[in-house]
Amino acid sequence: MNSESLVRFFSDYQTSYTDEALFIPRFLELQKQTNCFDRTHLPGHITGSAWIVDPSNTQALLVHHAKLNKWVQPGGHADGDENILQVALREAEEETGLKKLRVVNDTPFDVDIHLIPKRADFPEHFHFDIRYLLEASMSDQIIVSNESHDVKWITLDTLEDYNPERSVIRMKIKSLRANQQ
Repeated sequence: MNSESLVRFFSDYQTSYTDEALFIPRFLELQKQTNCFDRTHLPGHITGSAWIVDPSNTQALLVHHAKLNKWVQPGGHADGDENILQVALREAEEETGLKKLRVVNDTPFDVDIHLIPKRADFPEHFHFDIRYLLEASMSDQIIVSNESHDVKWITLDTLEDYNPERSVIRMKIKSLRANQQ
């Protein structure tokens, strides 16, 4: 999915989540700018992440992000790559070590815009995050990269104990609903 197909996606995207719907015009506005896939684009840039669930869809794989000091789904900067699904897959592999990730759907699963705090070397900015639903086996070996303190499978029933943020809970709800269809 490149810049042009992302514009088509956001132009047609329908969601029943009010908070998510509010992001769509902001994504469309951002994509008018040619360097929105570069991490240096401020006040925000497009990122890709992976909501990884087990085949039974009862657990999600989260990383305890070192810089953010919280549990989140694997993901990161596009660094100029307009194929955000490939970005999500690359980041998922780099941050978890998983090699056998299955793409459940090649269209975005969820979208979110969240603030990244200022660091000594970079100002506060927004991540315009495009998220994909992936599946992996819990028996595959996971690793902890230098970007994280830990990587672990977390049952969806206890997810709020690790990260109660609305955007993470929204992905949990979406994956549970997808399981019921």
